[in-house]
Amino acid sequence: MTFATRRTALTALAAVLVLLALLAPSDVDSLTPAAFLRLPVEALLAVVLVLVLPERARRVVAPAGGAVLGVLLVAKALDIGFDAVLHRPFDLVLDWPLLAPAVDYVDVTAGRFAAVSAVVAAVLLTGAVVVLMARSAARLSTAVDRHRPVVTRVVAVLTTVSITLAAPVASHSTAAFVYDQAQRVQAGLRDRADFAAESAVDPFAGTKADELLTSLRGKDVVVAFVESYGRSAVEHPDMAPHVTSVLDAGTRRLAAAGYTSRSAFLTSPTAGGGSWLAQATFLSGLWVDNQQRYRTLLASDRLALGSAFRRAGWRSVGVMPGITKAWPEGGFFGYDRIYAFDDLGYHGPRFGYATTPDEFTLARFQQLERADEPLMAVIPLLSSHAPWSPAPTTVGWQNLGDGSVFHSMASGEAPAEDMFGRDPALVRADYARTVEYSLNTLVSYVETYGDDDLVLVFLGDHQPAPFVTGPDAGRDVPITIVTRDQTALDRTAPWGWTDGLRPTPDAPVRPMNTFRDQFLSTFR
Repeated sequence: MTFATRRTALTALAAVLVLLALLAPSDVDSLTPAAFLRLPVEALLAVVLVLVLPERARRVVAPAGGAVLGVLLVAKALDIGFDAVLHRPFDLVLDWPLLAPAVDYVDVTAGRFAAVSAVVAAVLLTGAVVVLMARSAARLSTAVDRHRPVVTRVVAVLTTVSITLAAPVASHSTAAFVYDQAQRVQAGLRDRADFAAESAVDPFAGTKADELLTSLRGKDVVVAFVESYGRSAVEHPDMAPHVTSVLDAGTRRLAAAGYTSRSAFLTSPTAGGGSWLAQATFLSGLWVDNQQRYRTLLASDRLALGSAFRRAGWRSVGVMPGITKAWPEGGFFGYDRIYAFDDLGYHGPRFGYATTPDEFTLARFQQLERADEPLMAVIPLLSSHAPWSPAPTTVGWQNLGDGSVFHSMASGEAPAEDMFGRDPALVRADYARTVEYSLNTLVSYVETYGDDDLVLVFLGDHQPAPFVTGPDAGRDVPITIVTRDQTALDRTAPWGWTDGLRPTPDAPVRPMNTFRDQFLSTFR
């Protein structure tokens, strides 16, 4: 290959890379071949700028512009990743802290080496993209200067075409992307002040102990979050038949044991992940949809549900099998005692991300805390956490022991990320199976250990990832209250919830942050 041929090939490759970066969409649904078959207006403007700039300025502006384009390409990749998992774009101001939990997830499901490798690869790839785009832009700038007459005529023709056939041919997606990013950055910078003003208003902050939760005196109130239990589990045609059959059977089983239940939907602040944001929203009565809000909340004196019960005389506990490290922020939630993973004495295998099977978690809670004094407990159940395979099966309360019995089940060797390459129908089947397990476990717990003083509230924290739910699934999650105390349940009549463990399609839908105030007002 001659020098001229090699130079032409490298210039052509640089042009392709720049065009791909300019035309690349920032969401999963738009990532189609058609998106790359358009003429980016930004490229024409860049060529015009190169033509009019003096040589010294061009040598600085071209690589700098290419580096910026590389950064924008990385930002688009982050948007696509967040859209695929969390069903929303990446926020340049608020979302950086979420990368740490992502690394932790890889660490847990694939090992420390994979987590470190992923971080190193991401850093190196980001640097390589920025450098490569800078060099590509510099090379193209030189080529434009070398062929000014030809380039000028080509730009004139393409500009005419883009103006004449603006809709079908021209693209300004990168300019629109920059504008959207700027808008989100401004909103993110304002968010701290907005949240501070919102959280400063707490109608229950000064409520006296003898005025809180008076109609639940003597009851054990258990709040269970079922991981990834979203509205799609009860309405998606591939998953609903399995999950709703469990809910309907559970309604009949509990009714036979004297329990009544009602259900509805709450709209979660997150989807696909971020369970702690949903739990904080539910327990605090504030909309917590980003890590900045979460940290601000934890530093506040907001009255969480656990704190309200504690103030009113209940023993308040958090059973947190997913907590494997120090969790000082747990103090905000008002628990007298927090049971982290190490406190549960589990000696079985992990199933994917889940540290303990739900059956074991609830059994340990029963053994450690259900006593004579009124109790309020918050228990996140993890068995329905992605990647949904492998999953435990029921062994029976009397057979649990220290959890070693679960070693007889396949705990799986496939990396968690394999779920992204599997047939979505198979992933949905795995997801539905784990939700069935969690719901069956809750029903069995009430049957086995429930009594006249138990009030169980269970709900989903968020929908699973979009590749499970499909597009436009929304963020609604089911919520259910179960009790034998008809008087307590009658107080919820104004809520309009539907009978049974399964919310009907027309069941009420309310934002998740409204539940705390609704609950405290109803049971004052």
